[in-house]
Amino acid sequence: MTQEKAGLGEQALNKIAEVALSTQLDKVERLEVQVKTDPSRLAQGELESLTIDGDGLVMQENIRMEKMEMQISTIAVDPWKALMGNIKLTHPAEGTARIVLTEADINCAFNSEPFIDKLRNLDIAVEGKPVTLDTQRVDFHLLADGKVSLDAEVVLRQTDELRAVSLTTTPRISPGGQGVSLEDTHYSQGKELSPELNKALIEKATEILNLHNFEMEGISLIINQLDVEAGKLTLQAEAKVTQFPSV
Repeated sequence: MTQEKAGLGEQALNKIAEVALSTQLDKVERLEVQVKTDPSRLAQGELESLTIDGDGLVMQENIRMEKMEMQISTIAVDPWKALMGNIKLTHPAEGTARIVLTEADINCAFNSEPFIDKLRNLDIAVEGKPVTLDTQRVDFHLLADGKVSLDAEVVLRQTDELRAVSLTTTPRISPGGQGVSLEDTHYSQGKELSPELNKALIEKATEILNLHNFEMEGISLIINQLDVEAGKLTLQAEAKVTQFPSV
């Protein structure tokens, strides 16, 4: 196989891989997949590397990733299927991933119908009295000091009274690296409106930041680093590929 044909082979694999990955996404603004190999390594069933670089990826529950980068090295594949444009792994491959989430995108997910509906019609106790509470809106903020603030507007259905809830919490990698947990919660004025409401807000935030929302078919992730800055959350993860998405 000439170098030119090898280049054409890589181009074909790149395009097929992009199409296969696109089938895993509800929306995508930009997606580039680069497969590197050479004829001798491909004949032995090995790809040198596979890089995924995407912007504006939406996968599940309307949760958008500002950016996803993934680098997988030394991938064992079926050589004959690869020559036909089908990336079929013969052994699991490992690599690294980087996911960037913005405050705006997390807020969009929080205030989408599937999530905000779960924060409505809550039967809880406020100041010792049973009430039904409806959450109107949630503002999620990623702060420069590495913390997260949650501000919510709620209505006490019995009295039509509007109340505000404000708390700050610290994001940490959850056990096993499967997501982000929120710990060490503090209330803006030292008083919480309702423990049940605060628990529900934290649970919904944790649900949005569950790593399974950002995984593709056959690709699992384990977070090993978490960075919070003003308006942006960056997750660094180990990636394990057992199966490449098929078209």
